[in-house]
Order: sequence, then C-alpha cells, then structure tokens
Amino acid sequence: MDLGPPPQRITVHPNQVRRLIADQFPEWAALPVQPVPMSGWDNRTFRVGDELLARLPSASEYALAVDKEHRWLPALAPRLPLPIPVPLAKGRPGADYPFPWSIYAWLPGEPANAGRMADPVRFALDLADFLAALRSVDAADGPQPGTHNWFRGATLRTYDAQARRALTALDGHVDVGLAREIWTAALDARWDGVDVWFHGDIAPGNLLLDGGELAAVIDFGTCGVGDPSCDLAIAWTQLTADGREAFRDRLAVDDATWARGRGWALWKTLVTCANSLGHADEEATNARRVLDEIFSDGVRDG
Repeated sequence: MDLGPPPQRITVHPNQVRRLIADQFPEWAALPVQPVPMSGWDNRTFRVGDELLARLPSASEYALAVDKEHRWLPALAPRLPLPIPVPLAKGRPGADYPFPWSIYAWLPGEPANAGRMADPVRFALDLADFLAALRSVDAADGPQPGTHNWFRGATLRTYDAQARRALTALDGHVDVGLAREIWTAALDARWDGVDVWFHGDIAPGNLLLDGGELAAVIDFGTCGVGDPSCDLAIAWTQLTADGREAFRDRLAVDDATWARGRGWALWKTLVTCANSLGHADEEATNARRVLDEIFSDGVRDG
C-alpha cells in the first residue's frame, strides 16, 4: 500500500464559505460564518449561525471522505449510544473552492482532556461502550481501507517505513530498543480478518464532553470497516492507567488486538517525537508523555 506524497492542503477563508452558502444554500445565507478554533487538520470547519457548521476538506485526498460520510453517517447514527455528526446538505465546488463539502448540525461540547473529565474511568467505559456499539453494526458493503482514510483498518505495515525512520532519528534520545520490540510485536500480531466498523481517529479533539462526561463523537472522515485496532490508540494517548484497564476489559480486547492498538499509538507518537526533537512546546511534551505511557504497557521478552 502506498501512502503517496503528502496532501497539498489549501486555505479556506470565511468569505469563501459565505459565498458558497449564499450560492448553494440561500436559506442559510443570512447566518454569520466564523472559523472554529482548532478546526482540524484534514478539514476546515466554520460555525454557521448557532445551529450549523460547514466542513470543507483541505486537500483532494480528504475530499474522498465526503461521499462516504453522506452515505454512512445517517445509517450509523441511530445505532450508536452517543450523538455523531449527520450531514444535512452536500455542497459542490464553487467560490474558488475546488472540492465537495458539507453542512452539519452543530454538536455542543468541549474537546476531551484529563482535566475536564469528571471521572476518567467512567469516560473510558463510556467510550468502550460507544466503540462496541459501532463494531456491532453490520459491516457488509462498508468502506474498505484506502486513501479515503489513509488505510486505517488495514495492516500497520503501511506505516513501517515512517516508524523506522522516526526510530533512526530518535536513537540516543529515547529507548529505541524497547520501541522496536513493541513495534515488531504489533506488526507480528495477527488479525482474524473479520471486518467490523471503526472510527479511525479516536482522539481527544474528536471526543466531546458535556459536564465532564462523554457527550458526542465527531469527525468520521477516517471511518471504515476492517481491523478495529486503530481505535485503541486512545488507551495510551489519553486514558489513565486505570481507565486503560477498564477500557480493555469492557471491550474484551485480546492480546493480539491490544498489541496492534499499541502499535497504532506508537507509530504516530514516534513520528511526532522525531519531528519535535529539540522542542519543548506542548506537542513535544505531550508526545513524550504518550511514549512513556506506551513504554509502561510494553514488556520486554525475556
């Protein structure tokens, strides 16, 4: 599988969004349009009035998810225990913007982090229940891994070259011996080949809290059917040790799936650590914290 070159992202300005809405959805033309802070990497998000948001892919690769979201999110939503985004309208290129785009209902909440959680173990259990419900949805005809979701749900070997480049860069800065053992174990852990639904990017910014409790799950751009272990990375990136144990028990995760999930967390964390060598900003500090969590849950053979 070839990830291809990095996406060529474009900027999107509020005036473009206003023109797109006025041209294609005049019923919403009078609503104010404001960019959402930290609106995401793959899509540019704008709040439209109090009840709506516009979601515009930032590159052609990310635009591949638009049709998928319109096809599948309305089917998934009634089967899940928490609200998810359901598209209200699909826009077309225009106003110098080249891709299809979407209007969604605004889901209230604030991004999850440890300081906002009322009970980290309860949060872990609620998230496990959501993922269990998602996995229970019939996967027949669901979207297989591909460029539309950067091969989430497929083999971790797609990312092997990236991980090994990061390990080379980090030699002398972290325990690369332990990291290689964990990575190799993840690559060697077999999947049973039974397709199930997964979200693909279970990360703090896509988990919304209300009153300290998990209230909604957003951004299904990387969703699909296949190996669901990619959804386990949150166990190391966000959950506490007690939450991680409760999360695994609730989902009844076997050793091989847990190893692959740890591999998904490790791949992204190694790349972030390598890219932030010598930095002391929030991203670099958080990546080192996550790496410590991964190491604490990885045991050397012998």
